Amino acid sequence: MRTLPVSFLLLLSVWSVCVWADSGRIRQKRAWIMDSFSIEEEHPGPFPYSIGKVVIESSYLVNYLLHGQGVDEDPKNILSIDQSGVIYVHGKVDYECSRNILLLKFEAITASNAVDARFGLEIKILDINDHAPKFQKSVYEVTVDESHDQDKSVLTVLASDEDDSSTNNGTFVFTIKSVTPKTDNVEFYIQQLKESGTIHFKGCLDYEKAQKYTILVEAKDKGEKIQLSSTSTLIINISDNNNNLPEFSGKTGPGKVKEREAGVEVLRLQVTDKDVRGSKAWKAKYTIHEDKNEVFKIETDPVTNEGILTVVKQMDYNEQTHQNLSISIHNEIPYFSCKITKKVPSAMWELDKILQNFDTDTSALYNTFPVTIYVEDVNDPPVFIPPVKHVVVMENIDVGTSLTTFTAKDMDLSHANTFTFVKGEDTDGWITIDEKTGQVSTIKILDRESPFVINGTYTATLYAVEEGVPPLTGTGTLVIHLNDQNDNVPILERNVASICIDKQPTMVNITAVDLDFPPFGSPFYYELLGDIKDKWRVEPAYGTTVSLVKENDVFSGHHLLQIKISDQQGFYSIQNLSVAVCKCSITPNCHLKMDSEVRKGSVCAWMLGLAILILTATCFSLQISCKAEKKKYCMGTSDISSQKNTENPRTDCMKQLALQTHDMELGINEPHCYTDEGQPTVSDELDAISIPEDA
Repeated sequence: MRTLPVSFLLLLSVWSVCVWADSGRIRQKRAWIMDSFSIEEEHPGPFPYSIGKVVIESSYLVNYLLHGQGVDEDPKNILSIDQSGVIYVHGKVDYECSRNILLLKFEAITASNAVDARFGLEIKILDINDHAPKFQKSVYEVTVDESHDQDKSVLTVLASDEDDSSTNNGTFVFTIKSVTPKTDNVEFYIQQLKESGTIHFKGCLDYEKAQKYTILVEAKDKGEKIQLSSTSTLIINISDNNNNLPEFSGKTGPGKVKEREAGVEVLRLQVTDKDVRGSKAWKAKYTIHEDKNEVFKIETDPVTNEGILTVVKQMDYNEQTHQNLSISIHNEIPYFSCKITKKVPSAMWELDKILQNFDTDTSALYNTFPVTIYVEDVNDPPVFIPPVKHVVVMENIDVGTSLTTFTAKDMDLSHANTFTFVKGEDTDGWITIDEKTGQVSTIKILDRESPFVINGTYTATLYAVEEGVPPLTGTGTLVIHLNDQNDNVPILERNVASICIDKQPTMVNITAVDLDFPPFGSPFYYELLGDIKDKWRVEPAYGTTVSLVKENDVFSGHHLLQIKISDQQGFYSIQNLSVAVCKCSITPNCHLKMDSEVRKGSVCAWMLGLAILILTATCFSLQISCKAEKKKYCMGTSDISSQKNTENPRTDCMKQLALQTHDMELGINEPHCYTDEGQPTVSDELDAISIPEDA
């Protein structure tokens, strides 16, 4: 017999008091005999089976009833009671799916169906060890660097047991069952905290000894009758670190370079490294020492890991015949080293560890490789001394003027050769050079206004050609700085204009240009020539752009004016200006209307043809006369003055014929000036130039 629970005895006492109060009379104390009821989960049967009997002393009780969990509440239909008070179990009960105590109400019924007694009843479900511990994952995998410190967490596993955690059935421990492969450099262990286990190790990980460890971990409960367990597989991948130093193993290549060569590979250095090929721990980085002038560079071949030594600056045999270098090597990531000095039982092992820091001097860890690069002597080209010469001259200097003398030197003493000077680039053909002496002279008038002159300078190149085999060439540069002369006169930018007679103001702007630079150019002085009183005037008379003003006495029609334009030094030209005056309300462009009328009619065509014949004959006679006389004269004007112009000399009289023809087409009678050598001094813009004789 087992003792009744305290709660049950207390419940019986309360029930006795209640029965006494309900009956209204004194009853005889009843004796209750009851076992401690319990059900073992997953009982195999056979069913039904009895778990105990409720006994009540009464001669008139005829029936017992049960209500609650296990009867008419979940889990239903598991329990029942017969007329004698025996409690039966009709099926299996799961501790994990049910409450560990079933609460029921017990009733004793009389023949008249009256409830004679009512009290509570508890049935405890006993847990059995029917669940093994279960890992959260069947396989765990992690990657750690081989520089990972011992006693530092590697991996944590989790497990749980559905059995009662307050009993041995639901309590478990972790155990490392196996480690593959077994190496002497590391020892794994597990630390447990409740339902988690953390993997640690002692020693040094070494990628070269094991790239992966497979650990089998068991979780086993402490069941009293039986112990249940399960396992999980832990995969620990080891990543390679730089725990092997690179070592020089050899060199290939000529180890020499010809002087003046650059971008040439001269040597390849081979290294060996036990770290994983292609990894940062394997890739080599080279450093050149004793190269103050940075003549060399070294790069890493990404495939072979060789160091490729290249010459990047030209070397001169006369300055040095060889260059001594030393080359060091390290990897792309810091070096790491771990060695076991003592295996201490039940404690961390004693280690000797090195972890390189690029910020500190760790050159003692690495080897250096001595290299000597030899310079080969080759034939040197001549060298101009100096390579660039600047000369300052006045434009329009005489042809044949000596500008400067270039000198060159053969720097190669062992291959001394003779050389000659040759003109190189001379875009406008200004100079010549004496092939023996290097003297540079002019062969053309130097014109500062030439299109080949940029910012007042003209550049030519010269060569010194050596007669060796193969022939070599040195290059010199001549920069000619030209001072300006007043060798151009101002001319009108446009020599046609239109003025409206019926609009105010009755004026038009005129502008002159001069190719010379200050003080030989603008501003200019303007003066109208001929019978212009009370007809035309210029306002102001001084400037670059001025206004031509028409007086009221000028009527519609075509007017030809002559304007004298002088620069600041008194050099001048007399320009013809064709002015058309008309009513703009009828014809917007007066000059086009006038020009169109001139070209109409057969008479104008006949006169034009006759003028061409006369001009042809005149030009022919003038050409003969120019050769005999050394004086200037102007055709088409009686105002002949002594003039000169060295700008754009020509000898073709047909140009003058074309100009006169153009004037006839426009109705312009304009003078054109010639020198005493028969060369026209006018521009292509219908301008007659007059320059003082004393200029």
